[in-house]
This record gives sequence, C-alpha cells and structure tokens, in this order.
Amino acid sequence: MKTIASILALLLLFQTSDVLAFNDGDPLLNRPADRTYDIILESGYLKVGVYENFPPYSYAVDGEPRGIDVEVGKRIAREMGVDFKVHWIVPDENLGDDLRNNVWKGHYLAKQRLADIMMRVPYDREYAYMQDSTGEYINEQVVLFGPYQQEQWQIAFNPGQLDSVDTVAVFQYHPIGVEIDTLPDFYLTSGLQGRMRDQVHHFANVREAFRAMRDGKVSAVMGMRAEIDHELSKSENSRFRAAGNGFPGIGRQVWDVGMAIKSNHRQLGYAVEAIMGELVKSGELDALFADLDLQYGLPGYYREFLSEEAIARAEGDL
Repeated sequence: MKTIASILALLLLFQTSDVLAFNDGDPLLNRPADRTYDIILESGYLKVGVYENFPPYSYAVDGEPRGIDVEVGKRIAREMGVDFKVHWIVPDENLGDDLRNNVWKGHYLAKQRLADIMMRVPYDREYAYMQDSTGEYINEQVVLFGPYQQEQWQIAFNPGQLDSVDTVAVFQYHPIGVEIDTLPDFYLTSGLQGRMRDQVHHFANVREAFRAMRDGKVSAVMGMRAEIDHELSKSENSRFRAAGNGFPGIGRQVWDVGMAIKSNHRQLGYAVEAIMGELVKSGELDALFADLDLQYGLPGYYREFLSEEAIARAEGDL
C-alpha cells in the first residue's frame, strides 16, 4: 500500500507540474509567450523583470516595488504610454539560467511566466557572443541591449578602525565583510597569495555586512558601488566612509549594465533602446540616481560617441 501511495503521489506531482506549466493562476503572469511590441501596446502594460530582494536595485517595501531598476522600468513604461508591471526574478545558478527562466523560455513549472524586458543584465559583447564547444551561440535566444548604468566595485570602511584604505593589502590585518559566493569574496580570499583569506568574513548580503561593521566585527565592506552608496546613505551608517582604492588583478573593475529581451522581439528592443538613450543623454537618469542617494556612472558605451558637452549633460554637470 505504501508503494502504491508513493506512485500515486509521483503521478499527481507530474500532473500538477503540467498544470503549472500551462497556468499558475495569474493572468498577468501567464501571458502569451510571444508578446510583441504591438501586443504590449494593445495590452496597456509592460512587464519588467527585476531581481527580488536586491536593494538598491529592486526590492519591495510593504508589498510595493522599489529601487533604481524599478524606477527606470516605470519611466520606460511611461514613455511607451503603458502601465508598469513588475516581474520578480529569483536568481538561479547563473545569468544564463535567469535569462532562460525569465526572458525566452520560462521555468519548467511556469513556461509562460516571462518578462517583456529584464533589467540589470551585463552589457558585455564577449558574453553576448559566447559559444559552446560546438560553436553554437549560447545566448542566441536573447538580445542584450540598452546599457543604462556603469557599475563598479567599492569598499566602505570604518574610520574608527582604519585611517584609510589606499590598498586592499590592509586587509591582511583588518577584517572585511563580503557577500558570500560573489566576486569580492573570491577576489579577497585568493588575492595576495591568500594572505587576506583569514580576514574575510562572509554574510548573506551587503546589508548584513554593514550591520557587522556597526557592531565592530569587521572594519570594512566590499560590494557594488550602488549597494555601498545605499548603505552609506542610512543614518545608522553615517560614520562610515567610501574608500578610493583600486582592485589590481580583479579582472574587471567597471562594467556596463543593460537589459535583455527575447531575440525575436527586436522591435520592442529598438523602442526601449531609443527611450533609454533619451533618459541617459538628457541627464534624467543621473537625476533619478541622485534622488535615491546613489552615484550615477555613465556607461562606457555612450562615452565612445558622445561629445564632452553631451557627456557632461548626461552626468548632470550642465
């Protein structure tokens, strides 16, 4: 009887999975998989994919979406003349999984639960045209486009414990907090032939690392600049300072951040890219970051063709 019950349970599980793949009960999430530009305009809303619980980029406060990526998504929707709808992304093992689950294919339990556009995707040509062992393009199902921010690594430190951070070498002797399994984690634990490894303390996120710094458990925190800015803007962290050091050997100190769409939705991509270009070049994006107490980094993509005056306007200097 126990064996039969187990078999029935498995059958029910697979039946349930099939149902979920077809419809998970939310009409906004279970839209047609190929929502073209015209269909989006006709529907009256744009579904914007942002990472869940990822301040200051995207997170919820009392059930309401907040963060810089949410605000950028709202402005894109506004310029398109449609409503903004949030699509929360739970990160998988890697970016390729996130693109598959949220942009072009869908998760196997909810294949139609897709975003129209996905925010916070590295705008990287090498990644976009990466090939597998057979020569096939790994990301041929998506288009990476529309860079809107340049991100970089940053350290914040406690002046009560460190006079300055001119080099990461000081963390041979002073504890530093990082989010576990991130590039700062790997960089600090392996750098200087491993001499900093014992001083690296791991936390679930940058917010928890700052809490440890307030409690005197670490002297500094390393993360992405916007994450560091977000924490430094809080009154409880007002005594901490941003460091001005570089990160030799880290591979990439700065990188452009853009968006992704399904590869056959290029008309949508062209429209969104044009909107984003105006938001960047007008300085509106810089002002948006400033309103959220974040520093804006103009993507390197724009520096390749904008004049000095246009760059100054985009960075809020005109």
